[in-house]
Amino acid sequence: MAQPAGAAIRAFFDEGTNTVSYLVWDPATKCGAVIDPVLDWDNRSGEADLKSAQALLDAARQEGVTVESVLETHVHADHLTASPWIKQQTGARIGIGEGVKQVQTIFRPVFGLEDMLPEGGDFDHLFRDGERFRIGSLDVEVMHTPGHTPACIAYRILPPQSAADAPSDVFVGDTIFMHDYGTARCDFPGGDARQLWHSIRRLLSLPPETRLWMCHDYKAPGRDVYAWQSTVAEQRARNPHVKDGSTEEDFVAFRKGRDAKLSAPTLLLPSIQVNVRAGRFPRAEANGVRYLKIPVTPKRPDAALS
Repeated sequence: MAQPAGAAIRAFFDEGTNTVSYLVWDPATKCGAVIDPVLDWDNRSGEADLKSAQALLDAARQEGVTVESVLETHVHADHLTASPWIKQQTGARIGIGEGVKQVQTIFRPVFGLEDMLPEGGDFDHLFRDGERFRIGSLDVEVMHTPGHTPACIAYRILPPQSAADAPSDVFVGDTIFMHDYGTARCDFPGGDARQLWHSIRRLLSLPPETRLWMCHDYKAPGRDVYAWQSTVAEQRARNPHVKDGSTEEDFVAFRKGRDAKLSAPTLLLPSIQVNVRAGRFPRAEANGVRYLKIPVTPKRPDAALS
């Protein structure tokens, strides 16, 4: 557990999806937020479990924290969110960047999401770039960081006035990975490598001691343990994709070339159609069962699928 000046932070790593979720709170008021919670999903059986989300709430109880908000950094393509259950258990409001409206527009026809609420309505709040809000007495700034997806945002928790020289903590989502690993892919619909470059440069223009908290880790070659906390200084010195001396054109060319060879995430299809609705599953059909959809895309136009 990390105890930085200002915010208290506990990280929870889900090895099945390589995702890091966070419980963040203000020690003074015990008001807190959950960031990027994971729903335990078995793609082979269609079974959903809540062990990971329960661990977050158990930790909140242990710390005496009241969870008031669930903060999504973007519409995840590699895991399903447990935000609705946490909201049900705590009354917390679910927030995401306002760019989710663009993501919803892209995927509504792909999955036939006729029951999707309009204009991001499944979420309780859509954050604007530069918006400020509070976790207890902690001041949080929203930074729009598109490139991986249009809805990507980072949450920057500012130090209190009494510790103005202390570093801030930024939860960066999939904008950037550990300083020995690199950066996120940009080939999802609405993604853009050039946008990601500028989003990363914005993050790396923060003070060098700023702490950056990752949403994923995949163990860089030569590293045997998972890690999820870096600093601006470490990223600028060591990140193989964007360290000081890197250029925008080289980054864009690298990202496009690499992304063209990447396979789709294992949980892409279930994740997108659930997460774009703040974790809400489709309504149950007449038999009482909920179903997710798998779009079929023939590689050959003459394929007989009827």
